[in-house]
Amino acid sequence: QGQLQESGGGSVQAGGSLRLSCQGTQMISPMTCMGWFRQAPGKKREGVATIYSSEDKWDNPTGEVRSDYANSVKGRFTISRDNTLNTLSLQMNTLEPEDAGMYYCAAGFLTRELCTISHEGYFGFWGQGTQVTVAS
Repeated sequence: QGQLQESGGGSVQAGGSLRLSCQGTQMISPMTCMGWFRQAPGKKREGVATIYSSEDKWDNPTGEVRSDYANSVKGRFTISRDNTLNTLSLQMNTLEPEDAGMYYCAAGFLTRELCTISHEGYFGFWGQGTQVTVAS
């Protein structure tokens, strides 16, 4: 049984919106970093957005919640996390055909500095993915 389950994918016209959700089990709750990654056919998986939150006073003395986004989605996508419900969301607006692909939810115990889209290999837990199609 997986620890993460994505939902919300579908087909939209360019310029449309979708909201992806990822439901985690209780095991995910203490993990400091969660993120969304995507893979288009014939391409490598790439980071879309990550979010860091931790109560560890050593790694996160100010208690900040930090997000990181791929340049291609900045201003259009918003990542958010609800620690009470163990959910991760990705609001995607003004979708472009280039946004199409399989979107994966991931989680792990990453430090504040490592919790970015560039550190995919540090995420230990992955969902099965949800498909997003954008018609031009």
